Amino acid sequence: MFDFKDQVVLITGAGSPNGMGRIFAADFAKLGAKVVLVDINQEGVDANVAELKDAGYEAVGYEANLTDEEAVKKLVADVAAAEGRIDVLINNAGISQKVTVADMTLADMERIFSINMYGLFLLTREVCEVMKKQNYGRIVHLSSVSAKRGGGIFGGAHYSASKAAVLGFSKNLAREVSQYGITTNCVAPGLINTHIWKSLPEEEAQKVIDGIPMGRAGEPEEVSAAVVFLASKEASYITGEEIDINGGSHMD
Repeated sequence: MFDFKDQVVLITGAGSPNGMGRIFAADFAKLGAKVVLVDINQEGVDANVAELKDAGYEAVGYEANLTDEEAVKKLVADVAAAEGRIDVLINNAGISQKVTVADMTLADMERIFSINMYGLFLLTREVCEVMKKQNYGRIVHLSSVSAKRGGGIFGGAHYSASKAAVLGFSKNLAREVSQYGITTNCVAPGLINTHIWKSLPEEEAQKVIDGIPMGRAGEPEEVSAAVVFLASKEASYITGEEIDINGGSHMD
């Protein structure tokens, strides 16, 4: 099970030394995939690619601004030309901002949506054309528990709204592309033990933990396990769905 040999897995938001994209890339690489790491941070991508290569895995990196339509088109064309195919797309890139609606500006809203939703749309649209020609593809989007419970952990209303938009986009896309052997699903993580969580003041961090029935933050590896499953051949009859990974902080 979960054999990704000869598959090409493209992962966005993969340039952080402490983010989930790095964990996703390592897990897919260990399962035989050639991983394509994408981020606006070229230095971070290069470091993570080097780490994977040093461990004996196949990895390449690309710098790209996912809010730039022409840059996204070039990225997908370059990857498809170099690798011959794109089997899996993991839309992990995203940003947040802690601000109230009263203090939020239109520029704040546009900035969050431009990355969390518009960039995701641009990349997914281009990758889908590659996958249609293959009659195969797996797309996994990173949403958030904030999309379902209206915030309460990180970010503002614009973050929650953008991540809710990802859920709706994925469901509609599933209706359009399933006939081509492409599945599109979401994972909605809650509080995960990344650098963002670790930056919270102790008192605020404990308040968040108190609202989680399991009494702890999740680990990136726990999110990665769900991502790998949805991206696998074994998940061939699952599409338009989301998996909540939040320790019980939201149940529906």
